[in-house]
Amino acid sequence: MKINAIRIAQQGGVEQMRLESIELAPPKPGEVRVRHESIGVNYIDTYHRSGLYKLPMPSGIGVEAAGVVDELGAGVTALAVGDRVGYCGGPIGAYAQAANVPAARLIKLPKGVSCDAAAAMLLKGLTVQYLFRQTYKLSRGDTILFHAAAGGVGLIACQWARHLGVTMIGTVSSAEKAKLAKARGCDHIIDYTTEDVAARVAALTGGKKVPVVYDGVGKDTFIASLDSLAPRGLLVSFGNASGAVTGVDLGILSAKGSLYVTRPTLATYTATTEMLQSAAAELFDLAAKGAITPDITRHYKLGEAQEAHRALQARGTVGSILLTP
Repeated sequence: MKINAIRIAQQGGVEQMRLESIELAPPKPGEVRVRHESIGVNYIDTYHRSGLYKLPMPSGIGVEAAGVVDELGAGVTALAVGDRVGYCGGPIGAYAQAANVPAARLIKLPKGVSCDAAAAMLLKGLTVQYLFRQTYKLSRGDTILFHAAAGGVGLIACQWARHLGVTMIGTVSSAEKAKLAKARGCDHIIDYTTEDVAARVAALTGGKKVPVVYDGVGKDTFIASLDSLAPRGLLVSFGNASGAVTGVDLGILSAKGSLYVTRPTLATYTATTEMLQSAAAELFDLAAKGAITPDITRHYKLGEAQEAHRALQARGTVGSILLTP
């Protein structure tokens, strides 16, 4: 079967992404062919493209999509042709008209969830699920710091925090992003381009600071994140939007209050089918209740993947952006 797909011959800049016509083999035993209707664009895709995360070359790109089951591989009984499904976290190659995906990693979409919503919400929403419900289980009355509150993950975090009764302090880089995060439930906004983040966190908490910081930015925010934590607090470093945190002297953790740091991944927290389905069920339940709605701010055509990556890396986007096959 011939399909159009974005391929990269070597890792590097956005120019490495090319739209090509490729042959998609029939699904292997245990796999399902999914005809994509909507494709998620995520920051991890830029890591795969740039070489921050190494991939064997040549390669496809993209880890999230939603669509319709087109063909079943041998042994697949839990799904049927015509089922609406979504996936996130791999296999890499979602920037395409279709893909073969292990049936065990597919999530059936409830009636009220569109393919666009699923492609905008699955990876980001499941990320917030493991951050808030597993890595550090939040409780009503907690106060947290969340960096990049107007990004795709951040806006879902705003809504989830409001649902849990958690006070969220969010960082943003513009008045427009501040307004959007506030509207989605962020209680306090810090513009990190003009304000001292740690000082503002201390002021907002009466000097107590926060028990947990969620940081998907990385290098640029690492010290401010540590300085915003209460003694024995936890820094959850889950992304590298500004570059990886390197060369850390562990002694800094004792000096700043016997702090903890973790570097979690969605793959670990959804390692089994049961873990994946349980997390997705909680996300979809909140979506059905109207507690969480993805903010889809831009659609790009599949052949415009380079433009989508430029916008994402320039931090010129808010919410979720999608590719249309």
